Order: sequence, then C-alpha cells, then structure tokens
Amino acid sequence: MAAKRKSKGAYMISAVAEMYEIHPQTLRLYEREGLLKPSRTEGNTRLYTDEDLERLEFILNLARDLGVNIAGIAIILQMRERMEEMNRQMQSFVEYVRSEMLTRFQQGSPSAGAIVPMRRPAVVVKTTRKS
Repeated sequence: MAAKRKSKGAYMISAVAEMYEIHPQTLRLYEREGLLKPSRTEGNTRLYTDEDLERLEFILNLARDLGVNIAGIAIILQMRERMEEMNRQMQSFVEYVRSEMLTRFQQGSPSAGAIVPMRRPAVVVKTTRKS
C-alpha cells in the first residue's frame, strides 16, 4: 500500500492521487469529511505533507483492506488521536513521578525517597500466662 516517497516536502493533489491510485475527488471527499487537512497555498492549492500521506495510507488501509466506511474511519481516527493524547499524558506523569522520586532520594533520608512515608511497625510482645 505504501507509495514511493523520495523526499520531505509537499505534494499537490494530482501527484497524491497518482501515487495512491485514487481519484482526486476521493481526496476532496476525505477533506470535506475532516479525515485529511492538507495545507493551502496563497492560490488555494492543496498541499499534502508527509504526515498527511501517512494518515492517508492509514485511511486507505481501513477503507480498502478492512472495508470500513467513512463514518467508521472518522471514529477510528478520533479514537486513535485520543489514545495518543492519553499516552502522552501518561508518559508525562511517569516522568514526573521519576523526577520526584529521584529528588526525594537525593535528599538523603531513605524514607524521603518513598512515595508513601514509611513508619516503623509497632512491636507487640505477646506474653502468655501460665496457670
């Protein structure tokens, strides 16, 4: 499915349509439906970046290989973006916890590095009475 791309840059609609063997109207439809968002020149010509082409490849995989309709593609892309955002947030949280633990560990006290402060367990001595 991957088309041959030689370099970074922007591609006009006719070149993209030819690379992926689709009609330019299909690309316009994908844009109208919000699936693709190519940039525009001052003359209003659509320009597709490498990122746009990667997204198009994903869309075409869903449509051609898996038979997903446009509404389904939109939902899948939306879910994918949400998952990527959640992953970024999770990575940010993990990095925060790491740096916080490192800071506390460097403060010296063994329990200062703990996320939850440690307390010494109370020692209970059991005595048995003999009758």
